[in-house]
Amino acid sequence: MKLEKLIQECCQQKLEAQSEVYQLFADKLFVVCLKYSRNYQDAEDTLQDSFIVIFNKIKQYKNKGSFEGWLKRITINTALQKYRTKTCLELVNESPNQEIIEEIDFEDDNLDVGFLLQLIQKLPDRYRLVFNLYVLDNYAHKEIAALLNISEGTSKSNLSRARKILKNQLEIHQQKEQNA
Repeated sequence: MKLEKLIQECCQQKLEAQSEVYQLFADKLFVVCLKYSRNYQDAEDTLQDSFIVIFNKIKQYKNKGSFEGWLKRITINTALQKYRTKTCLELVNESPNQEIIEEIDFEDDNLDVGFLLQLIQKLPDRYRLVFNLYVLDNYAHKEIAALLNISEGTSKSNLSRARKILKNQLEIHQQKEQNA
């Protein structure tokens, strides 16, 4: 079935069309959920919550721009909303003036994408969210600050710290690999 027709039928709340949209995009959106979640189960929950929002708001999609991009934005916003409403957050001591620039070598052929995802998932929430938004989804610090209700300086600081943590973890992993 053509995508435009599927969207139209989803607007009419036809379950068959909704199921087909889910089947078409669930895997891609699940990858997005994994990036923004602490673990696999949280990602599954975020995916389900995202599709509830998607089907409730599908009439707002006006066939301008990529439908997949629209779905991805809703999924990211759903993940961020879960982060914002968490009652128990990890407190991270932040100093926005301290700018640590760390470069991570993602070109290493021996690095497994799944391993990198695990390292990213272990980052403190704010670091993980800022890292994903900036590095993986190309948001600007100004946009990240607005989304997470933090300052631009805090966004930059969180990114630097996330990079430093990831770099240290990669160095530890590489040392273990060399010693094995």
